[in-house]
Amino acid sequence: MSDQPSEASRPPEQSPEAGTQQQQQQQQQQQQPEPQSPAPAAPAATAVPDQAVKATVTAGAPPAGPGNPWQYGAGAPGARNSPGDGVTARLRPPAPPLIRPAVLWSVLATAVVSALFLGDGLGVNLLIVAVPAALAAFFAARSAGRRLRPWTATWAVGGLALLAVPALRDAGWPTFLAVVSAFALGSLALHGSRSWLGVLIGSLGLFDSVVPGIIWGVRGIRARADGSRARWGAGLRTTAVAVVLLVVFGTLFASADAAFADLLGDLMPDVSLGEGPWRIFLFALGLAGALAAAYAAAAPVRWDGITVSPGKPRGRVEWALPLIVLNLLFAAFIALQLVVLLGGYEKVRAETGLDHAEYARQGFWQLLWATLLTLLVIALALRWAPRGGSRDRTLVRAVLGTLCVLTLVVVASALRRMDLYVDEYGLTRLRISVAAMELWLGVVLVLILAAGVFGARFLPRAIAVSAAAGVLAFGLISPDGLIAEQNVQRFEARESAGIDIDYVKDLSADAVPALDRLPEPERSCALRIIHREVLHTDTPWYATSWGEARAKEILEKRPVQGDGRACYRLGTDGFRDGYEPDDDGYDPY
Repeated sequence: MSDQPSEASRPPEQSPEAGTQQQQQQQQQQQQPEPQSPAPAAPAATAVPDQAVKATVTAGAPPAGPGNPWQYGAGAPGARNSPGDGVTARLRPPAPPLIRPAVLWSVLATAVVSALFLGDGLGVNLLIVAVPAALAAFFAARSAGRRLRPWTATWAVGGLALLAVPALRDAGWPTFLAVVSAFALGSLALHGSRSWLGVLIGSLGLFDSVVPGIIWGVRGIRARADGSRARWGAGLRTTAVAVVLLVVFGTLFASADAAFADLLGDLMPDVSLGEGPWRIFLFALGLAGALAAAYAAAAPVRWDGITVSPGKPRGRVEWALPLIVLNLLFAAFIALQLVVLLGGYEKVRAETGLDHAEYARQGFWQLLWATLLTLLVIALALRWAPRGGSRDRTLVRAVLGTLCVLTLVVVASALRRMDLYVDEYGLTRLRISVAAMELWLGVVLVLILAAGVFGARFLPRAIAVSAAAGVLAFGLISPDGLIAEQNVQRFEARESAGIDIDYVKDLSADAVPALDRLPEPERSCALRIIHREVLHTDTPWYATSWGEARAKEILEKRPVQGDGRACYRLGTDGFRDGYEPDDDGYDPY
């Protein structure tokens, strides 16, 4: 074969001018210096420490990208954290942008309403304070480029719903649970945690943002004040003029019309000079809390980055044998309980020789502890479960699923025992609380069973939602009202047994509608303390619950009667809840 190119592959002839231009280009390329080779990459060792730290701390955190709910906008400034920083500093994202005016005004509104409304008690005022604080967090999150996610909306709506409990119920114990749970859900809404440790620590993570939030707010105020002194001065002058006009004309209208004066007196908080230090403290508390919420919304700590390495997987026999033995023990116990659980009072007496109240008291607490310890066993078993393949997964699901189902029967037995005991001795706060706790543990077991079928991705958040929903339901059903209702029904059905006046008289105003049905002198003895607290205290509208307002209306129509002398006989000779003559005192639950 010839080395010469064929006619088809030969390039077309060029004109002399074209050839001359091509030669000039070749000469210029030869005269240019050769490009230098790229500089050698930095040694890998220089990047290893930061990468190692980042991989260790952020394992399990949501990846960056369009689907990441914590991804920041392009304009968000940030600084790279060094490996020497603390754990929180490494988990925290870049610093948020300069605080916006909308955030500042919302924070200021939160501080003002905190100082005005939080000093007289709890009621609808918590919702009034929470609204501007939530707006501050919302505006801060938008300025940082965060978007509203379904779980964030779930936590936020749940937290606000829990704050409705103090507005509806007068009892302090469900109010305390609701306020604590609302704080936890609000913190989760700001941080968006999804792992076990993330949900646990994230529910308290708002405390970590208090000091950074204050610093962020001070820097933002300084930066904006330096650049817009004229606007700040105009705003202050406008506010001062508006306040003066409201005070002057409000005073004139109040003096001209008594009804308008009463309306202003009901709407405006009663703030005296003697309460100055207390109001200043509430102002500072609202200011710091709103700044912390806004800062956490703009730069949330990624608590999901703190992970716990799984335990060393065990062999199938080593792992499964103790759990199978435990399942057999549960099955044997449940087999003996089914007759009693379903048989009622006569079966209890025939099988155990005890009446149903003694039988229930004997075993409820043991079964409650058995349920708690079972959840601990399940958590440890999952940590060291075999993870070799599909057969191991099937074994884990079968063994732990059976344990969960058997524990649900134990939960039902415990609740049945409590029902028997309450039927005999009545309902109390502790009894309804532990029964609610046992019921929630049953819900947790059901969620664990569902996670074994559908996957455990949402299990930490699902359990947190179930806990918050349980607290909300517990507050909305009015436990004090339910206790009074059950005891009054027992008294009406068995009037000869009496009612424990010494106990029901200490219930909150939520119990008044039920206790109002009692005959005299039981009614007046049960309502005497509540009557004094409700009618002789001047609580403003924003610190008065709906239960207290309803009790006040009932007691104004039907005041208590007598001077209380008859109550001594009822308190001494009446039926005392859970008391037995040969005991040292009340039953512990």
